[in-house]
Amino acid sequence: MILDLIRSTDTHPTADWLYAQLKRKIPSLSLGTVYRNLSILNEQGLVQKIAAGSTFDRFEANAIPHYHLICESCGKVEDFKMEGYQEMNDRANQLTKFNIKRHRIDFFGICQKCRFKNKQEAR
Repeated sequence: MILDLIRSTDTHPTADWLYAQLKRKIPSLSLGTVYRNLSILNEQGLVQKIAAGSTFDRFEANAIPHYHLICESCGKVEDFKMEGYQEMNDRANQLTKFNIKRHRIDFFGICQKCRFKNKQEAR
């Protein structure tokens, strides 16, 4: 159910959010169970943990290589597709003695909603 819930959203949920959603259907569910299952799913490669620079890790089931946009104001995480993923891996392979399998790039800034909110508050 945890994996199904993660797959059903593109919001990059936290463990707390997943717990709150599933607790309605499974009253006996504990937050520890959610964390343990997220760890197992991450180890199996079915979900990815995204350390977004906040106090809470976020999770996603999108296995297609992509980048993330992370709002430094509200913590929102969005997928960002940009060409060049494989080319960066290939170039890193040429420049190092590593066998590069993947890489991760996160872009940090302020999302449109927060920019609008800050503009309104400044008035």
